[in-house]
Amino acid sequence: MTKYGLRARVFTLTLAPTLIIGLLLSAFFTMNRYQDLEHQLISTGTSIIEPLAISAEYGMTEKNREAIRRLIGYTHRKHSDIIRSIAVFTDHNKIFATSNFHRNFASFMYPDDKPIPRLLDTQLNDNTLILRTPILTEGQFGTNTGVSSLGKPLGYIAIELDLSSLRLQQYQEVFTALMVLLLGLSLSSLFAYRLMQDVTRPISHMISVVDRIRRGHLDIRIEGQLLGELDTLKNGINAMAISLSEYHIEMQQSIDQATSDLRETLEQLEIQNVELDIAKKRAQEAARVKSEFLANMSHELRTPLNGVIGFTRQMLKTKLNTNQQDYLLTIENSANNLLTIINDILDFSKLEAGKLLLENIPFDFTDALDDVMRLLAPSAHEKGLELTLKIDTRIPPGLIGDPLRIQQVVTNLIGNAVKFTETGNIDVSVELKSEHDNNIELQFMVRDTGIGISERQQAQLFQAFSQADASISRRYGGTGLGLVITQKLVSQMGGQVSLTSRLHQGSTFWFSIRMHKTDLPVSQLIDTSSLIGKKLLLIEPNMQAASVVQQRLINAGVHVTYRSTMPDDVEHHDFALLCLSPNEQPPTAVLFDHVFKAEQIANKVLVCLPTTELALSEKLTNTGVELCLGKPIASRKLFEALCDNNDENNEPELAVLAPPQEPVQPLTVMAVDDNPANLKLISALLGERVETVITATGGKKAVEYAHQKAFDLIFMDIQMPEMDGVTACQEIHKTPLNHTTPIIAVTAHAMAGERERLLDAGMDDYLTKPIEEHILQQILAKWITPSHHSGAQLTAPVASKANQPALATPQTIDNSISFDWSLALKQAAGKQDLARDMLQMLLDYMPEVELLVNEALDGKAVELWPPIHKLHGSCAYSGVPRLKYLCHTIESELKANAIMEDIEPELLELIDEMDNVVKASKQYRR
Repeated sequence: MTKYGLRARVFTLTLAPTLIIGLLLSAFFTMNRYQDLEHQLISTGTSIIEPLAISAEYGMTEKNREAIRRLIGYTHRKHSDIIRSIAVFTDHNKIFATSNFHRNFASFMYPDDKPIPRLLDTQLNDNTLILRTPILTEGQFGTNTGVSSLGKPLGYIAIELDLSSLRLQQYQEVFTALMVLLLGLSLSSLFAYRLMQDVTRPISHMISVVDRIRRGHLDIRIEGQLLGELDTLKNGINAMAISLSEYHIEMQQSIDQATSDLRETLEQLEIQNVELDIAKKRAQEAARVKSEFLANMSHELRTPLNGVIGFTRQMLKTKLNTNQQDYLLTIENSANNLLTIINDILDFSKLEAGKLLLENIPFDFTDALDDVMRLLAPSAHEKGLELTLKIDTRIPPGLIGDPLRIQQVVTNLIGNAVKFTETGNIDVSVELKSEHDNNIELQFMVRDTGIGISERQQAQLFQAFSQADASISRRYGGTGLGLVITQKLVSQMGGQVSLTSRLHQGSTFWFSIRMHKTDLPVSQLIDTSSLIGKKLLLIEPNMQAASVVQQRLINAGVHVTYRSTMPDDVEHHDFALLCLSPNEQPPTAVLFDHVFKAEQIANKVLVCLPTTELALSEKLTNTGVELCLGKPIASRKLFEALCDNNDENNEPELAVLAPPQEPVQPLTVMAVDDNPANLKLISALLGERVETVITATGGKKAVEYAHQKAFDLIFMDIQMPEMDGVTACQEIHKTPLNHTTPIIAVTAHAMAGERERLLDAGMDDYLTKPIEEHILQQILAKWITPSHHSGAQLTAPVASKANQPALATPQTIDNSISFDWSLALKQAAGKQDLARDMLQMLLDYMPEVELLVNEALDGKAVELWPPIHKLHGSCAYSGVPRLKYLCHTIESELKANAIMEDIEPELLELIDEMDNVVKASKQYRR
């Protein structure tokens, strides 16, 4: 928008009214004068033509052309200044006489088809005015004129008047009006200029003075006498300048004082920054010390636990009486509990550091949860609690996720529920919350009837090292890390955890996680078609447990008859399932009586026992019971028992199995450890599996032995005095006898990155303390070449219930093999056609991956994670352990936002390995 100054506004507002009024008045008077001149000419013409028409009556009556010509000629000469021509026409519109020659007499005439009008007619053209009037008979001439002919037109007269003089007069009038208008504008301009001189010049001067004051010249003032309000404005500006000057002086004094205060504050801040920097370095040092402390404490705690757990398990293999076995089981359980606490602390440390990585592997969802329930059942049954698991039938059996961490979360929540519940039920349910393509969201709920949690205490639940009530930790024990670890794990799996609880009315913990579906076989499917239409009698005192089992059976097509107690009279059934309650068990005689009644009305009788009643298993099977199952009933065990798919069902599920004898391998192995208990334990464990075990109490001793004798395998402790395990490993690899001998690191360190650090330092593999026998067996199987054991495959020992770990450890696979047909068969549930199909699908997809990898290596912008992730999933069921390991490594690096230069060696190795798979699998393809 255009902004106009004061000068322009004054000038405009002064001239605009004069111009408008002058224009209006000039236009008005000029138009009036213009019309008056025209009317005056018409009046003059009328005064000429009308007498002329009266005078011409006689000549027209007598047809006297000469008289008419003299009449109109005289009139023309007398008014020659305005008349151009005069013409007389007959009543037949024919020219009768003219005053002079005219080029176009037709313009004078009336149209032929119209009668002669009785009144004066005027016609105004550009420069001429034509007047026509009729010549009427008035009766004063002629003797034969009758009354009927009076007023009859004898013809008409037309006069053409010249408008040149009229137009000149009109133009003179317009010119005069314009001159008057210009004179008015000139006078207005003069007054406007004078007004601007008296107003705008002082204002411009004031603006200049104000601008200089704005720039800091506070000593300048406006001088001189001004008119009216301008003088008042001048005084106001001068007063403002005086006030600003005084304020500036005060402000400068304040600034000087503030500057002095700020200087002192900056000095204090500098001191504080130095102190904060020192505090930061101390905090970083404290964090480093904390990490080292956790690592060292892990080692220091796991080292004696290794001996306690290991020798306890060794003692359990010997012949013991009942009390001795109970004592040893108690020792092992206590040690395992302590190990769980250590693992919680380490997991919390990893989660806090963001170094806990989740797996993405296919697994059987139902079997994973059944393992957790079977693990926690003894602690629940010892307190008389009923433990149930209900899984939504819409959840697919095969999922992709981290089964170990899911089991850990569920174990934490159920463990807390068992800990804080004295009577009643602990019900676990899993529902399908949402499903989109291959992505599903599951919601887990763990309900208990325990002590409950008040609203004030709930806010403290998810804080590390704290519990809802300080007294609870003394009564029930615990580190207070379980829920914190649960919350962080669930968050990493894309979900959230929460609870609803009321004091003394129980609690409900729920959490949701996101996973992916998979159509790959994750376990051997059970054919339940033979159960369709079969009848089963279900005896279960607990309503919730009965509902879960009944629903599973109905979904399989079984007709279930439910009773809370053994009925006296019931029709015959194909199966009878008797379930005992953990909190109310009938006497043995009553139980056998119920079994006897069930055998009378059912072809096959199964008994479901709490884990606290293991002693009844053998007695019940001797009385004719088909199988004893443990509570809560696992779906697979139940349907295997009903369908006769398991050849081992004749043995009680909960019976303690003795470990089979292992074949001793003709190997020479050296064990190195500075702790006598650990050295003795690993020597005992190795002595059961290899012929010769040589022990060394330190790194130096191990290097001396390595110079003297060749070994097939060396187990090396890491933290040792004089020479640590890493240095000893490097020295042993320099010896000619053991240059290529595999060296396994045995350490209690479980911190993130420890395995990678040791492998980078020269170790060939990694074994954590406490040593698990089946893990040790897998290490031996991995590093023993076929020449050492003539191709015999080593099998992991079958652990007893007491020796089972808290969570199953995945079997170690030899990642140095390109293709293993036996592994492919195992991953395909023993089906050769399926194994070949899975292999062919992998081979068909590999060229696409190779093309994308080559484009990425050429510097093109390619999103590698999706194809590598898909290839990784295909490798899980195709018997290609090394390719699967490379995919896992690259996928982990891509998740960590690694740049192409960092993973280029792995990508090149991936391309070579895909070629190796193609060559190695040639004979097994379709």
